[in-house]
Amino acid sequence: MPSIEHKGWTKHLSREMNGAWAIAKKDMRIYYFRSNIIVSGILFPLFMFLSFAIGKNAPPKTLIPGLISITLLFSASQIEPVSLTLERRVKTFERLISAPISLNSMIFGESISGFLYSLVIALLPLVVGIFIFDTQIVNAPILVISMILTSFCFAMLGTLFAAYPTETAGEVMAILNTVRLPLIFISGIFIPISSMPQIGQKIALISPLTYGNDMIEYAFTGNSLFSPLIDISMLVIFIIIFHLATNYMYKNFNE
Repeated sequence: MPSIEHKGWTKHLSREMNGAWAIAKKDMRIYYFRSNIIVSGILFPLFMFLSFAIGKNAPPKTLIPGLISITLLFSASQIEPVSLTLERRVKTFERLISAPISLNSMIFGESISGFLYSLVIALLPLVVGIFIFDTQIVNAPILVISMILTSFCFAMLGTLFAAYPTETAGEVMAILNTVRLPLIFISGIFIPISSMPQIGQKIALISPLTYGNDMIEYAFTGNSLFSPLIDISMLVIFIIIFHLATNYMYKNFNE
């Protein structure tokens, strides 16, 4: 009997993962090279970062960790608001919701597309930093873990905001940007958290970008505000919170 139950559970898990991967592949094939995805996911974070970094009297290589953090934030959360609003517009969203997989797998599949996209895009500043500015990586495993967790965290955030029931991607992006833009300034990228007023330091604690950027900074310099274990734990907590909130939103606002 245990072996039969185990086979049934394995078959169910395989079906759910295959369904999630099918959704992710669909998004990758259709949305990765759309002009609005490229502009918002690549050029926008680059120009925003440069606008604040150019006036700093700091070597370019010291700015690479912050650029990677901003790139992960914007690129990971960019795919889902576009894909799901377009699905609603062309009336295929209902088919997606009614697919023979669980809602958790649908959410996971949508998030995978943003997750993989952001990892590829974040390789650009990483490669530039290493081969052009001779940026040193102190702890490569921590860098890999930090990029994976940060990317998936913000991919899940994008899926959460995409649950807003609209057929216009601009509406979702406008709401999402009210969260993403403040995160850049309260998460220690341009201003060290230790240099912020006390109220700013407290607000920084509720930003997932604080922990992602802190761990990426540690991977490059060996210096961080928190230990990598705390950063990892907080990012996992945010991922769980975003997933639960996304599940609730889709159940109650997309029926």
